[in-house]
Amino acid sequence: MDVLFVDNHLLAVRKPAGIATQPEFEEMAKQWIEKTYKKPGRAFLEPVHRLDKPVSGIVLFARTSKALSRLHAMMRERKIAKTYRAEVEGVVSKSEDTLEHYLVHDEFHARVSTAADAQAKKAVLSYQVLKTAKHTSVLEITLHTGRYHQIRAQLSAIGHPIVGDDKYGSRSRGPALALEHVKMEFIHPVTLKVLTID
Repeated sequence: MDVLFVDNHLLAVRKPAGIATQPEFEEMAKQWIEKTYKKPGRAFLEPVHRLDKPVSGIVLFARTSKALSRLHAMMRERKIAKTYRAEVEGVVSKSEDTLEHYLVHDEFHARVSTAADAQAKKAVLSYQVLKTAKHTSVLEITLHTGRYHQIRAQLSAIGHPIVGDDKYGSRSRGPALALEHVKMEFIHPVTLKVLTID
């Protein structure tokens, strides 16, 4: 278990690609808590957010109901900064940009629509190109909204699907996507100190 941060209220762990956040990875994290802290019975542990199965990176768990409710409120109020890194197909022409789309959540898929679509929700992210190769670019991505498959759908919409993401137009296919959740920054729900996990 690759533990990045733990205290009485929170557990942040790096999830490998290929494991579902729930129930698989949540169960692994619970077992780690119970073994490490010799907890009798079942430990309280709830994910504050989820990562898609083929995506790796930070998953934040709440260890108390108080921390969970406060973190959920922070998520709704967009007070948790989340940074991702992705390798995409093609050379991205703009070194940095902010993308705005309207997404509709279909069954296991997000599609780009218009603001006029009553089901569509606005999705916003910013990216910065970290490096480019002959056929790919590596981006650092900051999410401003938390829509279903947002990063995958938005990057595909500008012609740069994530490497390995055949669901959204990548020519390559693999068990994992070249997408990782690399950083979170927020106010600790109990100590009220700024917490950065990377």
